[in-house]
Amino acid sequence: MSQDGAQGRYAGRAVAGGRYQLRDLLGEGGMASVHLAYDSVLDRQVAIKTLHTELGREQAFRERFRREAQSVAKLTHTNIVSVFDTGEDDLDGMTTPYIVMEYIEGNPLGSVLDTDIQQYGAMPADKALKITADVLAALEISHEMGLVHRDIKPGNVMMTKRNVVKVMDFGIARAMQSGVTSMTQTGMVVGTPQYLSPEQALGRGVDARSDLYSVGIMLFQLVTGRLPFEADSPLAIAYAHVQEEPVAASSVNRSLPPAVDALIARALKKNPNERFPSAETMRDECLRVAQSLHPVAPNIVPGAQTPSGSGVGSAVFPPVDQGTPAPGPVQTPYQPGPYGAPTPAPAYGYPQQGGYQTPPQTSAYSPQHGTSTPPPYNLSPQPTTPVSGGSGGRSSKGVVIGAIVVALLAIGGLVTALTLSGGGDDDNKGGGGDASKSPSVVAGHLGPDTSKTIDTDKCTDASESYDDPDKIQVPDFHFKNLTSVKSCFQAAGWQMKVTRVDENTYGEDTVMDQFPSAGTDVDPKNMPEIELKVSSGDPS
Repeated sequence: MSQDGAQGRYAGRAVAGGRYQLRDLLGEGGMASVHLAYDSVLDRQVAIKTLHTELGREQAFRERFRREAQSVAKLTHTNIVSVFDTGEDDLDGMTTPYIVMEYIEGNPLGSVLDTDIQQYGAMPADKALKITADVLAALEISHEMGLVHRDIKPGNVMMTKRNVVKVMDFGIARAMQSGVTSMTQTGMVVGTPQYLSPEQALGRGVDARSDLYSVGIMLFQLVTGRLPFEADSPLAIAYAHVQEEPVAASSVNRSLPPAVDALIARALKKNPNERFPSAETMRDECLRVAQSLHPVAPNIVPGAQTPSGSGVGSAVFPPVDQGTPAPGPVQTPYQPGPYGAPTPAPAYGYPQQGGYQTPPQTSAYSPQHGTSTPPPYNLSPQPTTPVSGGSGGRSSKGVVIGAIVVALLAIGGLVTALTLSGGGDDDNKGGGGDASKSPSVVAGHLGPDTSKTIDTDKCTDASESYDDPDKIQVPDFHFKNLTSVKSCFQAAGWQMKVTRVDENTYGEDTVMDQFPSAGTDVDPKNMPEIELKVSSGDPS
């Protein structure tokens, strides 16, 4: 990316018969450049994105550029950067397509986050959730129109001087067909490695829920000041997206309540079926959680570690048995969730985090290639321990890494056939069991999150009452996994009564409520039975 105010190759030129006068270069990428420009007809500043000359030679590129401009122009929403016009003009003797867009005076969300990190260590959770809700409001509209953004990240979200959220660079989105789209004709992956969904990293079909995963990554980054998966190479990062579980955000920022952890955890589920079904439902949850928060400064744990994707090091090139084909993954078809009618995005105000300076850099346009083929979602093979006489687990990891390698090579524009296959007989393909034996579940069911635990000493050494030294306070079991809570009860010799309630936001076996409530004074010598309302994981 170039520096703000830099002179681009077209600075000082004009397009559309002199109507738009190109000025400073705002940003430049592999596909396009963005200039600040002056609209002499309407007397206003605009931003103009021009396709690079070498790409403009191709009629197919120009046609896709034009179609995508038309699609994005239909997206009208407070939180979406507007597209005003599109056309082609002769620049340097070459036909150059351009898009005229709304010019945003403000800062990229990444810069706003940097300011908050310097001041607080991370962005305050209530502010992060409200910004995220506005991003989801924009996606709600685009998904209604059949457009998947594919590259949600702080660099593609702007904060205006009045703190209005603006999502930009829908240029790499394209119309979904049959609810699911293929990545590209050649398996090309579009997006930024740190924010790729697992299905993007594997070069598989994506739908609106892929954007929700990227939003989850961004929200984790906002509330912790770091990414959930960090590594030295795009391949290692992509591997982590597919194979590794992120740490709880509260393990990095201790001020975060369980509700924020649960929200992020659901957005970052590997299987799209287990994520929020739509931008609308995720937005509603962000607003609900934000309303329940008390303003508190982030409490960042120094040196907290996040998954690094280091497991890729020993798995990129496993021993290859050319005589045996690569095992196939278990296939679980999925359908995109229904999207409700769009609702207006509420206005939120945030304190200024310092003055706004030069015009921000905007991400370059990255057109998407290829036709759409709606495949089923393929569950990622999980790594297993090799056993004597076979190598199913090693083979599974090889297939995952192979898929990621091919996908990431495509990011760089390389079309490569790379097959990493391992040994093992035909009866153990993928190192997994028979999918037909899996028990049926209710549509929309959300499984348990076993990472939400409670230490047994919370029961065996419960906090003493403030009013009566002979009494203790009932621990807080909210949003903890039932198995962990049972262990806590058993260690203290307490009794519980479990009542199931239907909800699929926090997942099966999550404690939703308790009686007596947390903090209630009780006599440990005459401990009452504690009633727990526990999630069934099924939709209500």
